[in-house]
Amino acid sequence: MKNSKAREKEIFAGTEVLQTLRDWVRFAVSLFNREGLFFGQGSANAYDEALYIIQSVLHLPLEGPESFLDARLTAAEIETVKDALSRRALERVPAAYITKEAWLGDYRFYVDERVIVPRSYFMEIIPEQLTPWLADADAVERVADVCTGGGSIAILLAHAFPNAQVDACDISVPALEVATKNVEDYGLVEQISLFQSDVLDDVPAEANAYDIIVSNPPYEPDALREALPAEFTHEPDNALFSGEDGMDVIRKLLEQAAEKLKPSGLLLIEVGGLQDALEAAFPQIEFNWLATADESDCVCLIQASSLKRAFGK
Repeated sequence: MKNSKAREKEIFAGTEVLQTLRDWVRFAVSLFNREGLFFGQGSANAYDEALYIIQSVLHLPLEGPESFLDARLTAAEIETVKDALSRRALERVPAAYITKEAWLGDYRFYVDERVIVPRSYFMEIIPEQLTPWLADADAVERVADVCTGGGSIAILLAHAFPNAQVDACDISVPALEVATKNVEDYGLVEQISLFQSDVLDDVPAEANAYDIIVSNPPYEPDALREALPAEFTHEPDNALFSGEDGMDVIRKLLEQAAEKLKPSGLLLIEVGGLQDALEAAFPQIEFNWLATADESDCVCLIQASSLKRAFGK
């Protein structure tokens, strides 16, 4: 196998003729496709990812004018672009770790290797799809975000429920350092409280405290470690994997939520491909699967009444 310097020299051979941003985007698309990169931690395809990375590292607005594409790059700018493309194509570093940012809808978050790259269906769901179960979003007083990572979902919850106190927790201290930065950047330090906690173990919330608990927990089975694309090896292991069947964190959350939710409360969990396994493991719980644009429908909503019956709370 060629060393990284040799591979880098090989992939950039002949690029001295590339002068404009358009030239480098075209080159990057070909490179990404040829190298078989995985897209699923931000952009959906090689073109979107190439354009995003190059615009970001050159500090150009993402919605910049078309004329930027024909701007000639300086020698220093070309070196910056080559470094970013090399990290993405050869090292398989996710784009978010290169640009130090990730987006959920219109919300921008600081990201680095201490946290999983934020990607969640909750952007589609909160608060619109909660209407059948939630009479008045303004009346929500307290919510929790379990496994908050960099705090993105907690920030979405704070905006969706402006009158609510948000408790956000994660077992990872480094992840909470990133969450602290994002909460401060959004000016939400009075509304969002951060806790280092294994699920809700060390969150000081009494029984029947929460109107809503939300979680995008680790849910990949341990056996999938070797099967996932190389890009995932850059993400924190404990943010992806959760035991032999992927449900260790979910099991604990279900039982704790039964106690911590108000009688009228709601639990929402994103579970990836575990729908059938979850229903088989907990036949006594009523799962409501919410629609998502890609039809994966992998977010379940569970009413507190169902959880309290199941766990005798």
